[in-house]
Amino acid sequence: MASKKGVRLIINLECTECRTNIDKRSPGVSRYTTTKNRRNTTARLELKKFCPHCNKHTIHKEIK
Repeated sequence: MASKKGVRLIINLECTECRTNIDKRSPGVSRYTTTKNRRNTTARLELKKFCPHCNKHTIHKEIK
């Protein structure tokens, strides 16, 4: 039986400041998981989310 491949994908969002900033509050990288529609949103997703490691709202970009 063939598996169904839906339109919605599960993606990971990663904090852009945690990856580049060495002087931060605590070690680690903030990651969120969410879904996106493959047909409507073909480009990489960018959302402003709260990062507990930076202790502020930062831009989180979609990673592979």
